[in-house]
Amino acid sequence: MQTRPFGRTGHASTIAIFGAAAFWQISPARAEETFEKVLGAGVNHIDVAPSYGEAEARMGPILAHYPGKFFVGCKTMQRSRAGAAAELRRSLKLLQLDHFDLYQFHAVTQMAELDEIFNPGGALEAVLEARQQGLLKYIGITGHGIDAPAIYLEALRRFDFDSVLFPLNFVLYANPLYRQNSERLLAECRRRNVGTMVIKSITKGPWKQEVHSHTTWYEPFSQADQIQAAVNFALSQDVSGICTAGDINLLPLVLQACEAFTPLSAQEQESLIDSAQAYESLFA
Repeated sequence: MQTRPFGRTGHASTIAIFGAAAFWQISPARAEETFEKVLGAGVNHIDVAPSYGEAEARMGPILAHYPGKFFVGCKTMQRSRAGAAAELRRSLKLLQLDHFDLYQFHAVTQMAELDEIFNPGGALEAVLEARQQGLLKYIGITGHGIDAPAIYLEALRRFDFDSVLFPLNFVLYANPLYRQNSERLLAECRRRNVGTMVIKSITKGPWKQEVHSHTTWYEPFSQADQIQAAVNFALSQDVSGICTAGDINLLPLVLQACEAFTPLSAQEQESLIDSAQAYESLFA
């Protein structure tokens, strides 16, 4: 599978980054069976968080079996120094690691949350201290929502983050303001040599039915040709890679799409964005 430089880290990440949210609720045996597909595709970068259900507990034995094989990014939704410090160490224990390659402030969806992180006694203090102690190498920020690109532009003004993770897909790009802010964010990340990860690349829209056919919190495209088009669009942007969807049944299709990735021309991208009129954006 193709790799791309992950910002200034020196790591060449596969364009498919395993999103361990797929292990939200899964048996150890099923997790190992599913992860064989990740190994088979040659994926070398993993994204996990304590808010992903059973993911850390399932990934721990796997990572212990393959020491040093993966670039591992973890996250915290704690906003205080004490909370972040405790959660970071709990995650290291569950994942059976002595350090993280990347540790990220997770789900920062409002400017007020950004302020909490940066305030005296905030989570940034704990993460900087942990970096000094050798418990992590790089620091990132992640999140969701219509304001995500604008928030992360502000975050980069306040701190020299090593990575950014945010939603990007052709349906969202039909929103002129979201597209403009996303392009500004990606340009700034390129200027600073910041790693950029995309989530929700195969999002069709919000769920409209009571019974969900997949474990993603959004309705995904589920046909191979649709997934290929969505992945081609996301990876045609100036990004390091995409996080695979949080559904073990969609995982093989997303991995296949990344392996078969073909860059889209500017005209093909605009045509796909025009087709977004048939769908509802995930974020109002």
